[in-house]
Amino acid sequence: MNDGGLQQTNPAFGEADTRKCRRRARRRLLLRTGIALVALVLVLGGSTAWISLKATSVKANLEAASNLVPQLKQEIAVSDSDSAADTVAQLRDYTSKARSDAEDPIWTVASGLPWLGPNLAAVSEVARTADDVAVLGLTPLVNVYESLNWDALMPSGAGSNLEPIRAAAPTVASSSYAVQVSSERLQGIDTSQLLPQVTTPLVKASAELNQVVGALSSAADAASIAPAMLGADGQRSFLLIIQNNAEARASGGIPGALAILSLDHGKLSLGAQGSAADVGIMNPSLPVDPEQQQIFSTRLGKYIQDVNLTPDFPTAAATAREMWEKKTGQRVDGVISIDPVVLSYVLQSTGPISVDGPELAAVKSSGLPAQLTGANVVATLLSDVYAKIQQPKLQDAYFAGVAKEIFAALSSGKGEAKGLISGITRGAQEGRVLVWSADKSEQSIISKYALSGSVSGPSISPAQFGVYFNDGTGAKMDYYVKHTVQLIKQCQKDGYEQTTVRIESTNTAPSDAATSLPRYVTGGGAFGVPPGTVQTNVVSYGPAQANVESATVQGQKAPFAPYLHANRPVGVVAQQLAPGESKTVEFTFGKIVQHTEPNVVVTPTVQPVKDVVLPTENASCG
Repeated sequence: MNDGGLQQTNPAFGEADTRKCRRRARRRLLLRTGIALVALVLVLGGSTAWISLKATSVKANLEAASNLVPQLKQEIAVSDSDSAADTVAQLRDYTSKARSDAEDPIWTVASGLPWLGPNLAAVSEVARTADDVAVLGLTPLVNVYESLNWDALMPSGAGSNLEPIRAAAPTVASSSYAVQVSSERLQGIDTSQLLPQVTTPLVKASAELNQVVGALSSAADAASIAPAMLGADGQRSFLLIIQNNAEARASGGIPGALAILSLDHGKLSLGAQGSAADVGIMNPSLPVDPEQQQIFSTRLGKYIQDVNLTPDFPTAAATAREMWEKKTGQRVDGVISIDPVVLSYVLQSTGPISVDGPELAAVKSSGLPAQLTGANVVATLLSDVYAKIQQPKLQDAYFAGVAKEIFAALSSGKGEAKGLISGITRGAQEGRVLVWSADKSEQSIISKYALSGSVSGPSISPAQFGVYFNDGTGAKMDYYVKHTVQLIKQCQKDGYEQTTVRIESTNTAPSDAATSLPRYVTGGGAFGVPPGTVQTNVVSYGPAQANVESATVQGQKAPFAPYLHANRPVGVVAQQLAPGESKTVEFTFGKIVQHTEPNVVVTPTVQPVKDVVLPTENASCG
């Protein structure tokens, strides 16, 4: 029978055939799955061996590159540019191989797997970072190495060619940026899922790279502004202030000798000299920031001797500059401050100077040393001069004469550049070298560093405290005062950090100081302080947004004056110390929102700063 081309199927046969087909299909699926699993095991086993091989290679190449770093540092230190270039080329070869191994396709795929993956990804990032530092950071620097003669930044009587450093500035800046970006990538790695074998070298590499970032950033900034400040575009003039630590001020000491420091294409010369007394009294007083005036009085704008009652050097410098202009009619480009301790560092490099200038004729018979060295200049300027010379004007003349002789030695090229740079760097680290520029673009870069002497801005670490001393005796007794400053981290309160700042002070003057020391040193009781006794206003700053909650003297609660400066809490306590007497002042700061390791900046005194600032302690929290 014709069904129009359609053939009917036997229902019974179709159902049996379907069941058989399904059984055969299941067997084929199981077989294929088994084969796939076996293949996956074989592949993973092979990949593990491959990854292990690559990891060994990455480790070996990164270690080889790391081992070259001390050699490179030494070659740079001795200015061996050819050897440094060869070392960087070798280093690049090692980092390139490490990066290539860590970017292998199998390694990359495995980096996405759980557990092992984050560790492989972290190692890859370390290898990439090392190679970027070598290629984008070190190689460009080596290419301009010959022009980076940092000795040219030391002023001299002959001057120096500053253009090569200026020309190299963009390269140094780009290298600095490349290394900074690499450092930030390492710091962004989450170490919570990493094995100790990966975490330990990662943390070490990150810390070391962070140090390189700081050094390169400083070099880039120096290359960008130093040539202009040294007079590459024409003469620049700075008011030089030598702070006298024997009479404490917050930034160091009372401004003693003043001079104009001129720089013209690296050539240094010392111009007009004078003393703070020569500037006289500002009438009317110069306007000063109201917050600071409230803490430190209108004297900030009235006497150049008191401009640095505030620890904020930009304020003190700008005020001193205006006072100098009102007195002399000369407008300077900035202010530089140093102290006799820095002069001792300079003399360690230049060698002794003879104190025989014509302006010193009146004091030649005083019994002061005929030569000043790094070993005797501090005691001579801060103590002996007052015992040997009775007249304040002659004291000032001696101070100014010594400064002139030291800078004459500098301008003649007597000092060895590396030693001078080391000494000035040390002084800057101790807060004894301070710089302010009236040029806003230059000052914005200076403000990133401690030598700006700022109490706010980019140079201030998040949990920074400050302890500053201002003389209240009106004399030179601070030469005999010794201090220690220590932070004690207290237990948290309501989720906030709390810290106590402990300041211990001792008057080491002889017991008969009232009669054995010159009246000019003791003050003779002129300001209501018994001769031989020292009165000091102890000023303590806390971190921004915190509160100063209490103050104690010798463990007893004491009245104190609380203030606010640049959103930082400020506490002030006045204390007196008789000869041989010691006292402890403590300020407690609370509501500290910064959960970072605290640090403290102190007024630089005659003491080494390392002897003043003690290690931070942690209170016992039950």
